[in-house]
Amino acid sequence: MSMPQEPTPRKVRAEAEEKSAPSAHVVYEAIRIEGRHELERKTSSLAWSGLAAGMSMGFSLLSQMLLRHHLPDTAWQPLITKLGYAVGFLIVILGRQQLFTENTLTGILPLLLQKSGRVLRAVLRLWTIVLLANAAGAFAFAFVLAKTSAVDPAMHDTLNKIAGEAMSQPFAITMLRAVFAGWLIALMVWLLPAAESARIWVIVFITYLVGLGHFPHIIAGAVEVFYLGIAGLRSWAEVFGGYALPTLIGNTVGGVALVAVLAHAQIVGDKEKNAQSRT
Repeated sequence: MSMPQEPTPRKVRAEAEEKSAPSAHVVYEAIRIEGRHELERKTSSLAWSGLAAGMSMGFSLLSQMLLRHHLPDTAWQPLITKLGYAVGFLIVILGRQQLFTENTLTGILPLLLQKSGRVLRAVLRLWTIVLLANAAGAFAFAFVLAKTSAVDPAMHDTLNKIAGEAMSQPFAITMLRAVFAGWLIALMVWLLPAAESARIWVIVFITYLVGLGHFPHIIAGAVEVFYLGIAGLRSWAEVFGGYALPTLIGNTVGGVALVAVLAHAQIVGDKEKNAQSRT
């Protein structure tokens, strides 16, 4: 009877690589390639995709409203209602729609790798188109909620409460909390290439944390504050100056400075170390 042969070192190494999680370098390259693709897309494609994303994010507000309306007003209620916050993100991300806070990571990595005026202009173009399209979609969804009978009138009190909570903090606190939102959303983008079959759970867990922590998101929150402005419950100066501006600053800082720069520094540091070891 012949003894079973030991697997060769090459076979063992191949099996180990197959079973191991993708390295940081693989994740970085996947996001960089996606970012380069987004920078090269046509303006019309970005605009339509961004408009769809802004409208889709309205379902985060709508889902929270439906859950909250049918639950008792208790201390544990937010633990359930904030699950609805993830709905809009699931639609946007799984539907491959353009969302501004995702682009703070995917768009910035090509710029960090190739620092040039041409790439910088492409990044600013991408951000501007997607942000404006997202805002237009969010406004359209908020207008329907405020000015039509799409939602049962009995539920408008619940809508008012949820939307009002988005503007309950002063400028500085809103901006600080928005940094955490931008950080978490960009981290989610970083995690997704390695998530494989767990992609849905990564999206739900991260965005649930954003909602539960009341960390302002420039597009999800825009639906809420635009609803307040359209319904006449808040002035447009409060909507833009008290919420949109600090949230936009915080989300951008969180996505770019705390994730893209740190992730880029990690990979570049490894490449420099490997280059020195070969010399």
